[in-house]
Amino acid sequence: MTVRILSFLAAATLFAACTSEKPAGEQQATEGSQPAAAASKTVTVKGSDTLVILAQRLAERLMAENQGMTVQVTGGGSGTGIAALINGTTDIATASRAMKDAEKKQVEQKRGAPAIEHAVALDGLAVYVNEKNPIQAFSLEQLEGIYTGQIKNWKELGGADAPILLYGRENNSGTYAYFKEEVLADEDFAAETQSLPGTAAVVNAVSKDPNAIGYGGIAYGSGIRAVPVSKETGGEAVEPSLENVTSGKYPISRSLFMYTAGEPTGAVKAYIDYAKSDAGQKIASEVGYYPLPKKAAAAPAPAAPAGTENGQAGEKQAAPAK
Repeated sequence: MTVRILSFLAAATLFAACTSEKPAGEQQATEGSQPAAAASKTVTVKGSDTLVILAQRLAERLMAENQGMTVQVTGGGSGTGIAALINGTTDIATASRAMKDAEKKQVEQKRGAPAIEHAVALDGLAVYVNEKNPIQAFSLEQLEGIYTGQIKNWKELGGADAPILLYGRENNSGTYAYFKEEVLADEDFAAETQSLPGTAAVVNAVSKDPNAIGYGGIAYGSGIRAVPVSKETGGEAVEPSLENVTSGKYPISRSLFMYTAGEPTGAVKAYIDYAKSDAGQKIASEVGYYPLPKKAAAAPAPAAPAGTENGQAGEKQAAPAK
């Protein structure tokens, strides 16, 4: 399995810069971007720590091609970004989970416009163990047992006689919410789970302890090993590879999102379009995520309708057809 290695980036990094040799309106930055509308505007992007690396890299490249455009990127978690979108303190909320019905209603009530969902990349939610751990596969049932405290020792899974040390994300994280819903069937995490502020911190903790387990985005991975996961005990264990995530075969695949209040315009539209352009999708690959299928990247952004339990059809899988 290939796990891409990225350097640590602080979750709450604030990023802003301005560089360009040509006015935005004179320059076709990338296929699919809208540079003409990007001049002299500051765009604020806030939310998912999982997405902060991608959001920053997109900002760097877009600003380098559009004079007068400033993009400020901060993390804090998907819930933090969505709250900022509701309150009108960010232009774009990044999220590693789909927005909930209640959140969509708040966006419409407070912003006077529907929440618009923009899928920008795919991710296989990886389950990490220390690289010295001999475990070769997990089922979803086993992961549920581990993270709800029913399975406490590695020997119950064929490993060493040693306690399992649990690491996870804070509850404002979209990764936390997605894992709880998809793996734990909305049961609570075991009280022993140590919550950390970002996937990089989870990876760091797991890499230092052979008895540890953690979960997070596939883009992170140094000193750890992502373990293949099967839907059922005894079933085929699937790696979180590009092919398996894109097809939805990997059982905990997901889309990564950006949300706006209403259809984006001007510089905000330029940023969203750039994220979904060929250049933006290449950047997603460079930082360790998987690009959207061509049709999904080219599709117009849908409003995020209420009406499903968690507010977004296709959220259970990577939504390659979105």
